[in-house]
Amino acid sequence: MRPFSWRFFRYWQRNRDVFFRLWRSEAPGVVIEPVIVLLAFGYGLGAFIGGVEGQSYIQFLAPGIIASYAMFSAIFEATYAAFVRMVFQNTYDAILATPLNAEDIIAGEIFWGATRALMTGTVILAIAAAFQLEMSPWALLIIPLSLLQGIMFSSIAMLYTSLVPAIYSFNYFFTLIVNPMFFLGGVFFPLNSFPSWLQNAAWVAPLTPVVYLTRNLFQGILEPRMWLALGIVLAYGLVFFAISLVTMRRRLTV
Repeated sequence: MRPFSWRFFRYWQRNRDVFFRLWRSEAPGVVIEPVIVLLAFGYGLGAFIGGVEGQSYIQFLAPGIIASYAMFSAIFEATYAAFVRMVFQNTYDAILATPLNAEDIIAGEIFWGATRALMTGTVILAIAAAFQLEMSPWALLIIPLSLLQGIMFSSIAMLYTSLVPAIYSFNYFFTLIVNPMFFLGGVFFPLNSFPSWLQNAAWVAPLTPVVYLTRNLFQGILEPRMWLALGIVLAYGLVFFAISLVTMRRRLTV
């Protein structure tokens, strides 16, 4: 594995500039879909569910929506968007002709995906505040947590992007990995609803510790187990970041 240099920031700037040229076409998806989910599930389904863990269902649901949609932003940026830039637009080939190396491109992609997660997490947190949901001052820490989880999920997605032969292969990634995390990671219901063996298995999924941390910060519940959850997020991020540097470089240079 070769280290990346400070020049990765130039690639990050490139993606930032493209985003701000096209933000009007992307912003509605970031704002409207979470609002619809909160309305449909929080108020619609919540009217039949009643309280969950001593709070209204929308109060329980909001942190999970923040965590999961930040995940989606990072993963989409490091899968479909990155693959299009790499294969169809030949952006990577053009940039490799500059002083930037392969590791700079990869790191730039990962940190841009993390930035998208940060933006999405911040926007949905603001939407939750607009819904006048009760939240703790500790909820502000969800913003840097969104950045950390963005690095983790972007790294995981970039590893998969470095291995797939065609854009259609992302269907397997979303069907077999992303969607199960979304539905079984504690977003929509407490993990203690599962059998004990499935509760333990759910913690292997990267989204589960993120949802746990987000919900605790949202509610102002601080407990020692949060350090373990944070350690899982950091470990996943470091490991997959390092692996993706190796596998994507191999893809770009062989």
